[in-house]
Amino acid sequence: MAEGREGAQWKADGALVLLTVFWGLTFVVVKDALAFADPFTFLTLRFIVGAAVLAVIARGRMFAPGIIPKGLLLAVVLFLCFALQTVGLTDTTPSRAAFLTGLNVLFVPLLSMVLLRRMPRWGTSVGVVLAAVGLYWLTRPTPNDALSGGGLRLGDWLSIGCAVAYAVHILLTERFASKDNALGLVAVQLVGVAVMSALCLPFVERRLEWSQPLVVAVLACGVLASAVAILVQTWGQARTSAVRAALIFALEPVFASAYSVAVGHEVLGPKEWLGGALIVVGVFASELGTVVWDGWRARGRTPAA
Repeated sequence: MAEGREGAQWKADGALVLLTVFWGLTFVVVKDALAFADPFTFLTLRFIVGAAVLAVIARGRMFAPGIIPKGLLLAVVLFLCFALQTVGLTDTTPSRAAFLTGLNVLFVPLLSMVLLRRMPRWGTSVGVVLAAVGLYWLTRPTPNDALSGGGLRLGDWLSIGCAVAYAVHILLTERFASKDNALGLVAVQLVGVAVMSALCLPFVERRLEWSQPLVVAVLACGVLASAVAILVQTWGQARTSAVRAALIFALEPVFASAYSVAVGHEVLGPKEWLGGALIVVGVFASELGTVVWDGWRARGRTPAA
């Protein structure tokens, strides 16, 4: 049974890694799409598409006992993630926002200890620290990015709020995720985010220019990065821990940066690549460190023949 649970966890971790690769690639797609639509219009279109796809597939599963309240709570938290990050970018630099949002890799184990009284294993703790340091080196602000006046501005605090909200979303997903009805839970969640995004439209400056990059981004992000991806996240988190999931998600800026470099959007220096390497090492330390240590201790306790 223990080997079966371990195998299921490794499969879930592998699925989350593939999901993180895809999420990293969508950064460039979304960046190009925002040249033709304001953030809340894009979010509304994206989540309408994702919600429609899953609602058709899930149908009656959305109304299973307990699914609607759990899905709506997750929808509120996920919407806060997108709203705080989007608004925060108007008052801070992208590099500062990226680093501050990525702090969810630290907030997840902290909130897990405070709210769930759950201590992470030592390998996971080492991995979290390495990933946090790597995230800083990968996305740290340069002197040219420094904001006038110093200190944290409103946009920085909103980005930190996004990191906290995303950490809460990861923890709640672990708690609510069902091995039997992930489809209904995610469908309700996407419908909720679509409605909340649309409700914001009367209060923001709207902009929409239909173009091929925008249509491709809406369809790709709606179907793949929202419907399929969040479904995979929910399925995976029903089989692994929130801290392990957060650590795997820390790989996202690595894949995003690599793809951005590959398509010529930016050039990374040695410090950025060092940061990416530390994140990868942190994930491997979390995945393999405790297993290797436990195996070594078990061999040490085996009596001699």
